[in-house]
Amino acid sequence: MARQRFASSEDVFAYLMGFVNVEKGQKTEFKLDRMLFLAALVGNPHLGRLTIHVAGSKGKGSVSTMAANILGAAGLKTGLYTSPHILRWKERIALSDGEMPEATLIAAMEEILPFVEGRPAEFFPGAELPTYFELTTLVAFCAFRAQGCAAQVIEVGLGGRLDSTNIVDPDVSAITPIELEHTQFLGDTIGKIAFEKAGIIKHGKPVCLARQKDEALAVFRTRAAESKSSLRLVGADIDARDTIISPSGTSCRLVAGPDAEATLKALLESGGLEVQSPIIGAVQAQNMALATMAAACALPGLTRRDVVRGLAAAKLPARFELVRASPPVVLDGAHTPESVRLTVDTALTLFPGPKVLLFACAYDKRHAEMAALLAPHFDAIVVTKPGTFKASDPKAVFASFAALRPDARLEEDTAAALALAAGEAESRGAALLVTGSFYLCAEAETFFS
Repeated sequence: MARQRFASSEDVFAYLMGFVNVEKGQKTEFKLDRMLFLAALVGNPHLGRLTIHVAGSKGKGSVSTMAANILGAAGLKTGLYTSPHILRWKERIALSDGEMPEATLIAAMEEILPFVEGRPAEFFPGAELPTYFELTTLVAFCAFRAQGCAAQVIEVGLGGRLDSTNIVDPDVSAITPIELEHTQFLGDTIGKIAFEKAGIIKHGKPVCLARQKDEALAVFRTRAAESKSSLRLVGADIDARDTIISPSGTSCRLVAGPDAEATLKALLESGGLEVQSPIIGAVQAQNMALATMAAACALPGLTRRDVVRGLAAAKLPARFELVRASPPVVLDGAHTPESVRLTVDTALTLFPGPKVLLFACAYDKRHAEMAALLAPHFDAIVVTKPGTFKASDPKAVFASFAALRPDARLEEDTAAALALAAGEAESRGAALLVTGSFYLCAEAETFFS
């Protein structure tokens, strides 16, 4: 028997980090032919199970997690693929009811390795080596197949049309709200970005949409019509009402709209369905609505109990995650102006007293807009780097905050900044919000653990 190359999932991660990684700002050409080629080499492990494919600018990790947990509660063994990870690479490839076994992840990489290791670039379409994200995505599909998953919920990494995940044949596509993000890759208007996200809509397969700006909705309507795909909308087919947020999570009542299909109306009945999730934030009510609609569309036999149990089990790190109660410490990976606005609203609601902000973001984020939203609401502000994984320009980010708050402080060393912000919160008896980057939240998870 051949010797096993990897001893742990961290060994797999270290190996994959040797490939081009767009998350670190490295360059590659986005296309699907290499991903299709790789998948064919290992028997197309992305096919053969019920699939929900989730794209969007914000909230797609929450929606993916919620949908996977609903399918799991319905009795389907369900794989869940999300990004980025917070503490460990293996977080990206999970089962709805827990971690993917280490042995499965290692075996999946071992299955792929003969087709990658030692191969020249010319072996692959386009004469380029696979990327970190392509190989991670392929590991996920192989792991789900090895585990005998009956369903999978797949979160898009970047965009949609040319994303590595877009080789799946989804039963349902779901798209969360669209914002200006990754404009260097996806375009500089809402319409252009929506066009890229709309690339996950497949011929004859339904698409479920969160509430969208008019410009994005027009793009999705056009693509759905071209694809002969039925369109279901939060706000028309389903809605969330009576939302309550607290330090323990979010609750709301899901109701069927006048345009809802009979199966969704039957699921929610005339009075609606009371649900709750441990993920905190008013926006999570909308995410629960979208996840429920997508899951019900994919699995018509879904029951009310499945939805309630699935949403109650959905947990996700760094989405307004309360990691310490006194003084409160909240980690939130918000990195667009709209998601930061929602984070601020939640912080003001739950923590009316003094507040301290620790902020960092990647070089390509709209930091001036986020600074304008955040600066007025915090008693002390510390700006730093989002760790070492993601390319950043902390001096430019600091300038955006300092223009509004001359008392803001810059500490480029992330560990030192965490200690400084934690000390400020402690001395003031203040809540601490760490936001702007999932990579900063990863550093904070370790610091506060």
